[in-house]
Amino acid sequence: MKRKHFVIAGLLAGAGLAAAPAFAQQSINVNIGSSHPTTNIWAFAMKQVFQPEVDRILKAGGGKYEVRWRENYGGTLYKFTDTRAAVRDGIVDVGMVGTVWENSAMPLQNVTYFTPFATTNHEMLIEIFDKLNATLPALRDSWAAQNMVPLSSLITDSYDLYTNFPIPNYAALQNKKINAPGTSANWLRQTGATPVDGALTTYYTNIQTGVTQGALSFASGIGPARVYEVAKYLTNVDIGSMYFGSVAVNKRFFDGLPKEVQDAFLQAGKATSKAHGAHVTKTAAAAMDTMKAAGLVVSDLPAADKERWVNGLPDIVSPWLQSTGDAGKAVLRAYFDELRARGVKPLRDWDKAAR
Repeated sequence: MKRKHFVIAGLLAGAGLAAAPAFAQQSINVNIGSSHPTTNIWAFAMKQVFQPEVDRILKAGGGKYEVRWRENYGGTLYKFTDTRAAVRDGIVDVGMVGTVWENSAMPLQNVTYFTPFATTNHEMLIEIFDKLNATLPALRDSWAAQNMVPLSSLITDSYDLYTNFPIPNYAALQNKKINAPGTSANWLRQTGATPVDGALTTYYTNIQTGVTQGALSFASGIGPARVYEVAKYLTNVDIGSMYFGSVAVNKRFFDGLPKEVQDAFLQAGKATSKAHGAHVTKTAAAAMDTMKAAGLVVSDLPAADKERWVNGLPDIVSPWLQSTGDAGKAVLRAYFDELRARGVKPLRDWDKAAR
């Protein structure tokens, strides 16, 4: 199906006669969407920043091109399990891609989930992965292999423990069942706690019915999901912020765009990253205020207990490196080099396995 058509801007002048057109404006249809509503932290900036920024850049560049947006937010075309396929196959031209759900197809993008306790600075994490996705061959090529070009990085704020029991020390985790979906289950190994799969949409009921006693999660997700109503204890562990995926564009579609429009997409992607980081900061802070007002009891895991947790974890990164080979080593080295270059001292040197 052709996505482009021309709109001729004509000016009427004198005695009802049509004057020659001042210029020809090319209108380009762009299908944009996500598996989540625009109130979600990962979709918010797509609607609020990416789209208007593309429009602004093109207008400022002379108005030769105009984008006609066809919005498909909130899972109207696909669900969270299909974000990669939706953009790869052109169901949407631009979409939110949750690589966290694609460990088999896109394992390199999940490096942060195999290296916990690295950084809690989610805005820094966005800067790092915007850079690495664009410049590191291993990551750039893995996106291209999926017929996608990443435009803007998506992250979470820091994971901590939300439970229905207090955690004064490391020993309190013994024999407790904690929601820890996917790769995050690794973060509970050797702690005495049992990880249980789940999602933000299931945590409330799981804890309320006794399936679990808590969840590993982040404030910007726990707050809107109201999980604090059944898990009134927050223990700050600083497991860290995670790179979640990217807003990406279908590569075949992108390659067919005029260069001016390609550049507008890339520039708007940078603005979207910045806005996304600020939005998560604001959302997490607002969630904490709401949760505290509702009676959330906040404490920090003692430093000695945190150290015991960090150093007691088995080598969870080596199996990931074995499956990803040299590309995984390159990504891990580059990620930790970027952290240290920004003054971050990870609590565990996971990158030793890749040196």
